[in-house]
Amino acid sequence: MSHRAHHRWRAAGVTATAAGMITLGLAVPGASAATEPRIDLRVLVVDDGVGPVGAITAQLKSEGIPYTTVDLDDSGRPTITPAFLSDTVGGRPRAKFQGVVLPNEAPFGAGSAEQTALEAYEKTYGIPQLDAYTWAHPEVGLDYTDAGGYAGPLDGREASVTAAGKAGPFGYLRGAFSFEDNSSSVDESYGFVAQPRTGFTSYVDTPVPGGTGTGSLLGEYTHDGRRELVVTFAYNQYQQQFRVLARGMVEWLTQGVHLGQARNYFAVHVDDVFAPDARWDTERNCTPGDIDCAGGGEDTGTPIRMTAADAQYAASWQQSHGLTLDMVFNAGAGEEWKEENGGTDALTDQLLKDKAAYRWVNHTYTHLFLGCVQDTTTVPWSCAKNADGSTRWVSRSDISGEISDNYDWALLHGLPVDRGELVTGEHSGLKTLPQQPQDNPNLGPALAANGVKWTASDNSRESEQRTVGSSTLTVPRYPMNVYYNAGTKTEMADEYNWIYTAKADGGSGICEDNPASTCLPEPLDTATGYTGHIVPAEAHTDLGHVLSNDPRPHYAHQSNLAEDRILYPVLDRVLADYRALFADNAPIVNLRQSAIGAELQNRAKWQTALDNGRVTAYRIGKTVTVTAPSGTQIPVTAPEGTRQQQVLGTTAFGTAYAGERSAWATPGLLQTALTLKLP
Repeated sequence: MSHRAHHRWRAAGVTATAAGMITLGLAVPGASAATEPRIDLRVLVVDDGVGPVGAITAQLKSEGIPYTTVDLDDSGRPTITPAFLSDTVGGRPRAKFQGVVLPNEAPFGAGSAEQTALEAYEKTYGIPQLDAYTWAHPEVGLDYTDAGGYAGPLDGREASVTAAGKAGPFGYLRGAFSFEDNSSSVDESYGFVAQPRTGFTSYVDTPVPGGTGTGSLLGEYTHDGRRELVVTFAYNQYQQQFRVLARGMVEWLTQGVHLGQARNYFAVHVDDVFAPDARWDTERNCTPGDIDCAGGGEDTGTPIRMTAADAQYAASWQQSHGLTLDMVFNAGAGEEWKEENGGTDALTDQLLKDKAAYRWVNHTYTHLFLGCVQDTTTVPWSCAKNADGSTRWVSRSDISGEISDNYDWALLHGLPVDRGELVTGEHSGLKTLPQQPQDNPNLGPALAANGVKWTASDNSRESEQRTVGSSTLTVPRYPMNVYYNAGTKTEMADEYNWIYTAKADGGSGICEDNPASTCLPEPLDTATGYTGHIVPAEAHTDLGHVLSNDPRPHYAHQSNLAEDRILYPVLDRVLADYRALFADNAPIVNLRQSAIGAELQNRAKWQTALDNGRVTAYRIGKTVTVTAPSGTQIPVTAPEGTRQQQVLGTTAFGTAYAGERSAWATPGLLQTALTLKLP
């Protein structure tokens, strides 16, 4: 982005550079400096209800970029007129939108009053237009596909960012990427590969299927004093090819200056550290010792627990892969193990030796269930009742003891633990449907008494952050499809088969009964199924979260770092695939739980301010001004070299990421507005 952003702003109109980039004018023709236009930092989205526009809208919302939607299917929608698009504020011309997203190049009809008004607006104020999906034809700067091009499925096709794309809005990408091909029986992507005409600069090329040379899939068409980003392949917000390109599409649309920000996040919690985990029984198809395991009773099998060698490997893996694991620990369970095994524990000794290498998170002392007292005489369990019929809850003192005993142990052994972070066993204490439809009322007071600001929740049950008690916020975590009760690849594939195979094929049939699930066409080979099927599937899911500007952490268990060490192949695949896609200027951001919680909290507050219409943001020339409710953290993205205005002088703005500067910011001392000076 910096290549384009460092050009000086000029008079209205556009000028192509040698690299195919452009210099935009934001001044009204003939206007004096005193009437240089104000460009509001808001995007206009014209929505036809189809996937590509929805994908762009989802990206805008994810980043925190304000937008106004005009629904083409709404008979009461506003009409696109000059007055809808612009006006005058304090004698200064105002463009109400900094960019326009359209379903195609002319959704209102070529020559119609609305299309004419929109095009005149874009010319006058230098406003970019993103054509979310269109076909290849001369009106968008491309030859028809019969002239050395292609129209058809793109599944599995490789594409690459051109030199112009790297020099411009896609400079955060390494170069090559592939279109998804998740099913050989379904066409998942369709598009037009075409040759550029005069005025068209391709940013993404692909080899012409069945032909010679390459053609464009995405590029910029400069014509008639306007700029269009032309996309000639269909997509939705979940497809990886869109997720890879989404940041650059938004940066092009906003000229690299906008409210909101985006990062690629990945954090991995390893639960039950120091404790053993029960083992899946491949004969009984359940986990002995679990409440719902036929036969119930005590677990007589061999538990799964890391060894000192496993701990050494974890520390070495972290260092070589540049990713810090969050060790979510149960010290009391470890102490009990030690007592039952001769009073020594090489695992604990090794982990404590390497304690500074990890982040540590309190997981309670013994992993006690902190919700209602469980009545396990039935399957599934139910909440035990008091004599008066009310729910019998685990007491506040028991909850507090589980938290404080574990924290005190950590302090005694010098672990770098944050008192404000907590993960309860099984996320217990929080509501657990269907048996426990509300939080344990003793949980909130116990969390507050122990200074817990952030407690984990299960994202598959509660995907949104919420308040627990008076002062604690949840941090939703993604459960990984790497099971807590599996230490080997064979166990993992066997349990996976049980869950995802139809009854007729020997499975549980859960996949048949659950509308949100699908069954395997046939059971996995337990010798090869983990590596061949489960690892790539789980890594693809996890990478999708990473590419979605989603900071929420993932979690697995210490058992997955033991025996066959089955977690590492998933993590290796995620990191390798990521680094093959992204340049060094866009590294994975690996946050601890408290920072993730704060990020989610800031986003929620920011969205509330936007929804309530309490944010004003605009640029005039090289100055950006933003006002928001007092105390609100304001997310802003701007080019390298941007500085923040202070009472005296300026300071460097934000932190570098993907070739730009961005941050959660607030006005300077004694100031009521955030003011940025662009380079």
